[in-house]
Amino acid sequence: MKILELHVTPLISEDRKLIQVEIQKLGFNSALHHFRILKKSIDARSRNVKVNLRIGILPSEIPFPNFTKRNFSCNEHARKVIIIGSGPAGLFAALRCLELNLKPIVLERGKDVRSRRRDLAAITRNGQVHPDSNYCYGEGGAGTYSDGKLYTRSTKKGSVQRILETFIQFGADENIAVESHPHIGTNKLPQIITSMREAILAAGGEFHFSTNVIDIHLSKNSVESVEDENGNRFAGDFFVFATGHSARNIFNLLHSKNIAIEYKPFALGFRIEHQQQFIDQNQYHCETRGEFLPAASYNVVTQTTDRAVYSFCMCPGGIIAPCATSPGEVVTNGWSPSKRNNEWANSGIVAEVLESDLVNYVQKGPLKGIHLQEAIEKKAFALGGESGFAPAQMAHDFIMNKTSTQLTPSSYRPGITSVNLNELFPKNISNALREGLQLMEKKIPSFTKHALLVAPETRTSSPVRIPRDTQSLQHTEIKNMFPCGEGAGYAGGIVSAAIDGERVIDAIAALIQ
Repeated sequence: MKILELHVTPLISEDRKLIQVEIQKLGFNSALHHFRILKKSIDARSRNVKVNLRIGILPSEIPFPNFTKRNFSCNEHARKVIIIGSGPAGLFAALRCLELNLKPIVLERGKDVRSRRRDLAAITRNGQVHPDSNYCYGEGGAGTYSDGKLYTRSTKKGSVQRILETFIQFGADENIAVESHPHIGTNKLPQIITSMREAILAAGGEFHFSTNVIDIHLSKNSVESVEDENGNRFAGDFFVFATGHSARNIFNLLHSKNIAIEYKPFALGFRIEHQQQFIDQNQYHCETRGEFLPAASYNVVTQTTDRAVYSFCMCPGGIIAPCATSPGEVVTNGWSPSKRNNEWANSGIVAEVLESDLVNYVQKGPLKGIHLQEAIEKKAFALGGESGFAPAQMAHDFIMNKTSTQLTPSSYRPGITSVNLNELFPKNISNALREGLQLMEKKIPSFTKHALLVAPETRTSSPVRIPRDTQSLQHTEIKNMFPCGEGAGYAGGIVSAAIDGERVIDAIAALIQ
């Protein structure tokens, strides 16, 4: 295969016939060769926006290889792997089990994707939070209804391409294997997740929904079984804890059992919301985005006096979503549909949490980060009027430390309440966020001029790490317990969590051999 690097207009990048013309200019006869786009990215550094294409060229008689299709099965004598959590780490762990003749038994405290929708609607309409079925808990984990971004830098730990091709096998668009920032979309992910579950069941795996693990039974430094709130026990040979970054009950359970956990640094802040048109104009240097360009995004990092403040989980053409996991909390996150065609754009703007921010929670030990999160989320609920409304403020008013007299419309439902967000966060974090916004203004002109802040964004990553051996991937104290994914502190998004799920199962298989 010959590789070409083309730099073309957005119009050309969307038309295979026009791409063929560009290839012919370089001496490749269309009657003798055919091509495939291997990678696609946008270069918007100048007013003349270009699309970078990496093209693979083969003689016409040699077909391009198909995407790898995985096969799943296990026999009746397969060793049992209990997987707690059905997010990307848990799902991909289950699929990998079936490739290695292990029987996955998936325990999920929430509901399946279809049943989960009703509970999400209740949050959006009236702020009513179901503690076991919400944006974070349920089949597919937080990612199912929170966007489906598949961009990651975790290539050293596993095959990103393998993860992307697996999503394609279960219904994702093939473009995710090409785009530099692949994205499935909240509207498409539920069916893909359902297809994965059906394949796991057909191959001999098990799923148990509404199964909230509340106890761990140990024997000689190994897990013998786990128990749910109805008294059901699930015994197995190996136990994978893939519970996600909001599994506070599991963190508390491990701590109460004197099973080692550690505090892990994280970040928190708020969502910033703009009109998507403003982001397009700024990033593409134009008045109106062309029809062949996607909704523009941004990524901005600043270093304030004492810490980093940066954008996080940017959602072009997206929605700010209510992501509390218990009544009496307000938590925000963002997502985009596959077309990214909403009128708003939003992103997290978050500041690093330092040890000095946690002085009031030192007595909580490794759970101190969780207690800071909870304190802010409960305070946000109170400031919002105890209705599920989110506290909000215009960005320029936040910088000036004054309550906004008027708020711009927002995508956030159930609604927003004007609050001085400086009262929500610890003083040092508020100071850092204000300084960070002013530094961002220098990088993206008018960034804060008409921007709305909706708070809080507290669930950026797990504030706890469950320690594991670097070689066997088992817990440092418990032999057959495998901490896994984002909740355990070893991933940061859908793809990296999926990769970690597969790594853990490979480690289990290595122990059996």
